[in-house]
Amino acid sequence: MPAGTQFDFAHVETSPDATSYRAQVGWERRYVRLLVLFDAIACVISAGLAYFVRFGDVVDFDTEPPSSKPYIIMTVLLPLAWVLAMSLNRAYETRFLGGGSEEFRRVVNAAARLTALLAVASYATKAEIARSYVLIAFPAATLLSVAGRSAGRGILHRMRRQGRCLHRVLVVGAGESAATLVRLAQRDPTTGWSVVGVCLDRLPGRHSHDRPERSGFDLLGVPIVGTSENLHTAIQATHATTVAIGPQMDGETLRRVLWALEGSDVDVLVSSALTDVTGPRISIRPVAGLPLLHIEEPELTGTRRLMKMAFDRIVAGTAILLFAPLLIGLGLAVRLTSRGPAIFKQTRVGRGGSEFRMYKFRSMYVDAEQRKAELESSNERAEGLLFKMRDDPRITKVGKFLRKWSLDELPQLFNVVNGSMSLVGPRPPLPSEVARYEDDVYRRLMVKPGLTGLWQISGRSDLEWNESVRLDLRYVENWSLAMDFVILWRTLFAVLRREGAY
Repeated sequence: MPAGTQFDFAHVETSPDATSYRAQVGWERRYVRLLVLFDAIACVISAGLAYFVRFGDVVDFDTEPPSSKPYIIMTVLLPLAWVLAMSLNRAYETRFLGGGSEEFRRVVNAAARLTALLAVASYATKAEIARSYVLIAFPAATLLSVAGRSAGRGILHRMRRQGRCLHRVLVVGAGESAATLVRLAQRDPTTGWSVVGVCLDRLPGRHSHDRPERSGFDLLGVPIVGTSENLHTAIQATHATTVAIGPQMDGETLRRVLWALEGSDVDVLVSSALTDVTGPRISIRPVAGLPLLHIEEPELTGTRRLMKMAFDRIVAGTAILLFAPLLIGLGLAVRLTSRGPAIFKQTRVGRGGSEFRMYKFRSMYVDAEQRKAELESSNERAEGLLFKMRDDPRITKVGKFLRKWSLDELPQLFNVVNGSMSLVGPRPPLPSEVARYEDDVYRRLMVKPGLTGLWQISGRSDLEWNESVRLDLRYVENWSLAMDFVILWRTLFAVLRREGAY
């Protein structure tokens, strides 16, 4: 039904054979089979590599096993056990595939449990299995499985940008909550949502935001196809596979909706009124038979933070040593092609509002700050606190190359080593920006700013101010080491795509 088409609410009735509807999501089964293939191939390669290293005279081991037959059997059976372990740990559940870090966490958990099971079985049966074989096969299989999942996710996201492999979503709720869900789906096609219709919790009326005179019976270009009372008819009319329900729906109505959708294979998602809080912070706590959401405080101190700090400094220090020739070469290129120092130092605001000196390769002429006032009228980010121009005349030729490939940010590795920044975190703001913050935005300063972050992998300079703030706050509320690993991995591809790099 195209936008602007008026839907006749007077003739909408619940179909007597509504329960005969079955949602069809064939692409999910094909995608799961692809992941199973990736996992099996990863384990075959890892088992073969471990066998080759152990018995191929690549490394001289002090002791040789009496027979290689058990290892041949294990090399053959391990891929089957690996896929089975992934399945038992629900690493193939479709609700975890395509987004977030939960999919990767389940892969790692499955690998750890299979390793522990093999160790116990080996001890119980007194089987002689070389530790070198296990230490090679299982970590390699885990890394290759994660890499395979990442490759599969990249393929899925590419197809979704082309309008394929999408869930047909029917949004149910009040005008504003429904509009919020529609905006979220339209903002990022990689979420896999194709909103095919909206069901309001009431008929459009004279005093509602979605009245016909204003929207032509559509909401943000999505047709309004009914109300929650005739949900089954709307599902069949739109061939929806998922129903997304806004937070305003009362419990009694929601219960009846769930009963009505039983046996239809339609996924039901209920939006929480508490936005940007996800993952392990949310759990269900039954109280007197009533399921309530329990919201944990964000973990901003403790063991996980110490692990993050250690990881940051080890990785940054190692990167500095590995990239030392590149750092020296880029510094010379900046210094020799334009007047001024190679390193640009600028005061930024870090955790808790403390100021620090951030390092970057200089990508602008030395009089860039003085010329900024002349270019204020050309600011492409006038809706927020940032100054951004796609073709900024203050940027040097070498600076354009550095920014194109994000090489100007490499000196921030020294900020990570000295503890003023983290590898992953919110964008480091200027003091002038912080002085104009609204109260909620100050939560960005509860963690260290990062060399990369959600803003980096979601569009960078192309993002609007409000969207960059939302992403930073989302990271503060839900940060974890698993999320950091995912962001670091996706940063590599964001740099290669060069989206928003100017």
